[in-house]
Amino acid sequence: MSTVDGSLFQARLTGPFAGIVSWNQLTELWSVVRESPEGWYVYAIGEPAPTEPETVENLLRFIDKIDELLRREHREDYCGIVYADDKANPTFIKVFDPHNLGSSCGSSGMKTLPGWLMTRMAPEPLEDPRPLPEGRKRWWRGLFQRQSA
Repeated sequence: MSTVDGSLFQARLTGPFAGIVSWNQLTELWSVVRESPEGWYVYAIGEPAPTEPETVENLLRFIDKIDELLRREHREDYCGIVYADDKANPTFIKVFDPHNLGSSCGSSGMKTLPGWLMTRMAPEPLEDPRPLPEGRKRWWRGLFQRQSA
C-alpha cells in the first residue's frame, strides 16, 4: 500500500508524532513497549534496514542500551529527542542521536533524520547525508553482534 506521494512507510515517518518531553515520559513509553515487545523492527539510519522484526531479547536489550545512551549523552534535565506516533499505543518511535540533533523540525531547510527507528512495519532504507560516526557504528553493531555491511 502506498500514498500518492510515496510509500506508507514514508508517510508514517513524516506523519504526526508526539514528543517525549520528560525522562519520566520516556520511562513510561519504554514500559508500554515492554508490555508488547513482539513484532518491533529496530533500525539504525545509515545501516542496512532490517527485513525481520527483532527478537524480544534484542528489543529489550536495545531499549535498555538506548535509554542508557540517551540519559548519559543528552545532558539535559529533559528528554525531548524521542517521538512516538501514539504515547499510549506506539507503533512508530523516532529516537534522535544526542550528537546529531540538527533541526528535527526542518526549520533550517534541512530535516535531520532520527538516529534510530522502532517501528511495527518493515522500514525502508534511509540515507542520512551526514556519515554515521564510527563510534555509533561500533555501538550499534556491538549491540546485537551485527556484521558490517
